[in-house]
Amino acid sequence: MLETRELRYFVAVAEELHFGRAAERLGMAQPPLSRAIQQLERRLGVRLLERNRRGVALTGAGETLLHEGRAALDATTAAARRTRRAGSADSPRDRLVLAVKAGASHKLLHKLLDAYAAEPDAAEIEVLPSGTCEQGEMLRDGRADVALMHAPFNSLAGFDSEELMTEGQVVVLPAGHPLAAHRVLTLADITGVPGLPLARWSRNGVYPPGPGPEIHDQTQLAQLIALGRTAAVFPDSVRAWLWAEHTAVPLTDAPPVVTHIAWPAHSRSLALAGLIRTATRL
Repeated sequence: MLETRELRYFVAVAEELHFGRAAERLGMAQPPLSRAIQQLERRLGVRLLERNRRGVALTGAGETLLHEGRAALDATTAAARRTRRAGSADSPRDRLVLAVKAGASHKLLHKLLDAYAAEPDAAEIEVLPSGTCEQGEMLRDGRADVALMHAPFNSLAGFDSEELMTEGQVVVLPAGHPLAAHRVLTLADITGVPGLPLARWSRNGVYPPGPGPEIHDQTQLAQLIALGRTAAVFPDSVRAWLWAEHTAVPLTDAPPVVTHIAWPAHSRSLALAGLIRTATRL
């Protein structure tokens, strides 16, 4: 049996690829960390790390344990969070946390919440807005019980899901920009436009390279578009929150966006099952 402590130690070393940095991150001395990893390798009977003068590298077995270890640690964190939520005196017994991308699927979400609230045994729904690609992480670590996710931007790997809606994509432009007068545009039309770089969203804390501004939330993005500093590509449902200073133009060659309702595959929540039934019926 693997212990949670061992997995935390190994994941820290595997992510840092340096025992000193991993020990500092864990708040411990390096020698006991090195001994713990060696003991873990002996117990498993495989080499997890290649050590040399240049540093540390993962073996094939180490890559596997990193992937599985992250999932296991997420599962233990999720178990603790959901248990606390279920036992909280300030929280209704039947309550679901629904993670949604801020500003996305507004009409669908409104329709879903209204229809579910009309069910006789409906649980309380807490809507938790999140960043562009955070919904999956929130499901894995227990911050959310269910999420609206958008393919191809979100990965559905490891979750059960139902497809709810498919829509095209639009580019949101400053209303006074020359491109805003077009009926339709292509991705090539909006790439490299002088003075109007595309906004950049964080994925797992990392921003893609490019000249566009780093976006931290929807309000910041809306203001920068209105000021003529950037443009952004969104599913067509983004029209629900556009300002008068914005114009949305359809993109003819952007891939369609499919909205799914997703949840952890092991979930046995009756309240969640009721929400899924309502969503698929709609």
